[in-house]
Order: sequence, then C-alpha cells, then structure tokens
Amino acid sequence: MAAKNGAAVVYDINLPYTELTPEANKTTKYHEYLPTWDPIWFEPLKEFEFEDPALRVQDKSLPNLLKDGAKVSHIQPGLGAIIEGVQLNQLDAAAKDELAYLVSHRKVLVFPNQDIIDEGPAVQQAFMDYFGKRNYQPVSGTVRGHPGFHIIHRDGNKEEISNFLSRKSTTTLWHQDVSYEMQPPGYVMLGLLQGPEVGGDTVFTATDAAYKRLSPAIQSLLDKLEAVHTSSKMINHVKAVGAWSARIQRNVHPLVEGPSRDRREVHICEWGVHQPNVGLKESEEKMLMDFLLNHLMTGHDFSGTCQVATKSIVLFDNRSLIHSAIVDYIDEDRGARPRHIFRLCAMAEKPIPVKKLRMCLEELYTP
Repeated sequence: MAAKNGAAVVYDINLPYTELTPEANKTTKYHEYLPTWDPIWFEPLKEFEFEDPALRVQDKSLPNLLKDGAKVSHIQPGLGAIIEGVQLNQLDAAAKDELAYLVSHRKVLVFPNQDIIDEGPAVQQAFMDYFGKRNYQPVSGTVRGHPGFHIIHRDGNKEEISNFLSRKSTTTLWHQDVSYEMQPPGYVMLGLLQGPEVGGDTVFTATDAAYKRLSPAIQSLLDKLEAVHTSSKMINHVKAVGAWSARIQRNVHPLVEGPSRDRREVHICEWGVHQPNVGLKESEEKMLMDFLLNHLMTGHDFSGTCQVATKSIVLFDNRSLIHSAIVDYIDEDRGARPRHIFRLCAMAEKPIPVKKLRMCLEELYTP
C-alpha cells in the first residue's frame, strides 16, 4: 500500500486498507464477511463496571461445559487447549461462565468444526456480548451492519506484501489487541472462515509466566511503572492511505497489571502502541523495552502455537497474553494464499496497578 504522496506505508501486514480485487472476491467463500470501510463514528469508550463471568464459577470440574463426549487436549503444559465435542452455539449461561473460567486459566482455547461459523455475524456478536461490552475498531475493514467485527482478509495482496517486506525483515508483530482502550479487551474470539492448507497459525506467549521468571529486583521496578498506550500510529496510517479515520485514543496503563484473578501480567506491545513509559528517560525506556520484548518473544517455554483449521473458533484471554500471526502463507508468485478471519472483542476491567491490587487483597483477606 502507498500513501497519498506515493511513499510506501508500513504498519501491520494483517491490516489491508484497500478495496479487494475482483479476483479476490471470486475466491472468497464467505462474502458476507468481506471487509467494508463504511464511515461509522464511535466515541471513545467511557468507563463501565465489568463483571467477569469466570468469577461466578464454583464447580471447577466445569460440568455444564465439559459434558460427556467433550475432549480436552493441552497444546502446551501450561498454555492452551483444543476442545472437541463442544458446540459453542449450544451453551447456556452456566456453560458460558465455565467457558470464561477455562479461557482465563488455559489462556487460549481452540474449538474445531464449529456450527456457529455458518450462523452469521448477528449470532456470533450476540455470543460474545455475554462476555463483556462490545469493542469497535473503526479503522479497518468490518462487516457491513455489524461494526464490532474486525476483518482480516488476505488473498494475493502481492503489492502490499512486497511494500511491507521491503522495509521489514519479518511479518511477526507481537501485541495485545487494542490495548489503547481505557478498558482493553478481555475475551477475544477469532473465527477462521478460510485458510491455507498449511500455515497461518498464531503464536501466544503467557505474560504472567514471563513475569514470574524475572528476578524480584526487576519485578519490583516494573510494578512501579506505567506506559502510555495510544492509537495514534494506527490512525495516522489510515489517514496516510486515504481511508477515513477516528479520534485518537490515549490511555495510561500500568506496565504490570494485577487483575482480579490475583496474578501479575506484563502489558507490552511491539508494534508502536506504547509511547514513553512514565517516569523513565528515553535511553532507559529503550533498554527496558528491548529487554522485555526479547524476554517475551524468546520464552518458548511459556508460549505455544495454535494450529487452526477452517471453521474453527479460537477464544483467548487478551489480558494474559501477547500474540502474533505467523504470516508464512505467502510466495513470490502470487502473494498471500487465501486467509479470512473475523475477530470480536469483549471489553474487560480497567487495568489494575499491582499496588492497588495488593491493597484490595489485604482488605479482602483481613479478618
């Protein structure tokens, strides 16, 4: 893609901002989910009270979710699971609470062969509404009439990919989804409508496990820091390629969050969401961010790769992970092989600083 002045624009290889070619339209199986760029305006999200469905679960055997015939296969010992024999569109409220509990503990779940894929965007949006307030990301392609959908569509896109790789040595971009919101997403759904026979997986890293591996001295330092999260790079990119835009959002979040589940998690992104950390000088910030990103990206003992087939649903806890798509389904002759995904996000609690969490827990457990 190119800016209005003809210069190549590099942001995120997963987010094309140009209309699809007629050839791409012909090969798409789910036309209702082709990305549209209608000018829809959303005001920044205002603070709201969030009740995590996972906290309502009393029976940790999850009898409503994991009934007879359900099979749970772990992806890694401490991260991820493949759930077979469960259809998401058949879950009642108790089973959805247990689903939230299992997502928050395994962090990422893969559900193969889901009927909900063919039931349309209204059903899928209604399902995710149970887990939190809707997120709108009105700067990239969405489903017409259903602006809560974020669409990732690749088919060919040879020029865009060439422009991106002329500036970047890898397509890997580690991030948390829309962390610039005042209350970032908790539960996130990915639906694979169409994908390559091989490749196109997603890799996840557990940020709470990464935090535990750090020394007490580094943990103590991180606990005190805050970072500015902003959508400015995303908005400026959209403006550069001539698409419509939205208001830039800017929120300060603790670098380490202590959510209501009593565990500490590092909040950091590779792709330009952060502005300077509050309280650090530029050289100090660069040193710390480089160290943390390297720690998270190379920690293969607390990460896992989800191999996802067409008609699968992935549910993950955005508060506990950073992730990156693995864009390995491209070649020099035609660009990207078809890959078509929708994403829905449910907004969660405002990130809680560790100091405040500690005070809350002391009040809760003090006789």
